[in-house]
Amino acid sequence: MSKFKPQATFVTRKGIRDFQNGYRKTISDVNIYPTYGKLKKELPTLLKSSHDNFVSVVRSKRGEWGEWYEHWMLVNGVPTIVKEGWN
Repeated sequence: MSKFKPQATFVTRKGIRDFQNGYRKTISDVNIYPTYGKLKKELPTLLKSSHDNFVSVVRSKRGEWGEWYEHWMLVNGVPTIVKEGWN
């Protein structure tokens, strides 16, 4: 079984400015978490800090091979998966 730590990728306004000014090589921030549960606890904060209220999550699923992705957005103020599937 392929096991790796869950990660959240998102873009902030500061990240966009820093990228445009040449201070960083990528526009996205990537946060890695020890567990999916801890990532989910941080999702409201990540979504609010994202410039477009969008966070992409990549993780493994118990008993499965490969990477599972989830696209999260704030829907009526609630973190919601709007798309998911296997990478």
